[in-house]
Amino acid sequence: MKEIFRMNRRTFLQGVGAIGATALVGAPAVSRAAPQKLMFAHEQPPGNPRSLAADKFAELVNAKSGGAIEVIVAGSGQLGGDAAMLTSLRTGTLSISANSQGATSAIVPELAALGLPFLFTRSDDGVRVLSGKIGELLKPKFDAMGLVPIGWWDNGIRHITNSKRSIRMPDDLRGLKFRTPPDPATIDIFQALGAATVQIPFPELYVALQQKVVDGQENPLTNIAASKLYEVNPFISLSAHKWECTPVLMSKLAWNRLDAKSRDIVAEAMVEATALQIGASNESNQKLEKNFRANAQITVNDVDVEAFRKQTASVFDAWEKKPFGAFVKELRKTVLG
Repeated sequence: MKEIFRMNRRTFLQGVGAIGATALVGAPAVSRAAPQKLMFAHEQPPGNPRSLAADKFAELVNAKSGGAIEVIVAGSGQLGGDAAMLTSLRTGTLSISANSQGATSAIVPELAALGLPFLFTRSDDGVRVLSGKIGELLKPKFDAMGLVPIGWWDNGIRHITNSKRSIRMPDDLRGLKFRTPPDPATIDIFQALGAATVQIPFPELYVALQQKVVDGQENPLTNIAASKLYEVNPFISLSAHKWECTPVLMSKLAWNRLDAKSRDIVAEAMVEATALQIGASNESNQKLEKNFRANAQITVNDVDVEAFRKQTASVFDAWEKKPFGAFVKELRKTVLG
């Protein structure tokens, strides 16, 4: 897996530098006496791979810059949900965030196509695709929104949980209300499966499940464990219905304030943090499945994957008719041949 991340500093900077515009003329060099502060926000709690990688990134940048750049991490939604963080990035009041694919697709719609049903069965495959032509096609879309993608992290293969019953066939979802992120692909998948959907910010999800506002939700096992969703949703059905990325985005205003050396440091630190995040995510998911299956308080089951594929096949066809249908076709061709 590590070969995915063996990009050199020049390759990284050629990618993000092309969309970040040139550094501001006359921008002062990083000063040891006055560290340049970069606020890095995300929604996940301590222990989540996203949180671990954000902390590692901060540690690396701080060390590699000799204290000239200070990355301050604010996790657990301290600075708001993903939508709020995206707004803060675009206005320059936030430097970096690790966002959900769903919320980010509200401003870059093409991103949601990565979550079409059963497109990726392995997280590594999704990250590999984003490291190539597909990622290059997305960069100008982010540039137009005042954002620079500095990394692609894994948000996991996603599974279904609920408080009512085991889900084995698509018909088992009928009559249930599911929380989904504000991601059109996820919404289309669950509606094709016959479920009702409602969008609730992730930091509010546990309480919404606890108070029966919704019956269930879908997330990778790492998120289910870190936020203890299994306490209020003891039925875990391993549907693996989609994969999502975690785009790590930097405000273009913040990027433009970095000199060449500082951009170099960010590039190196992000490559290392990315390897850590994806490795931790893969390892965590493997361990968590075993732990969940061994827990007498939780019911874990597999689903009829072919029945789910058949029920959601229409989603692909509908997405190829969207305004960005050409991107969907290219993505489908790249992944499925």
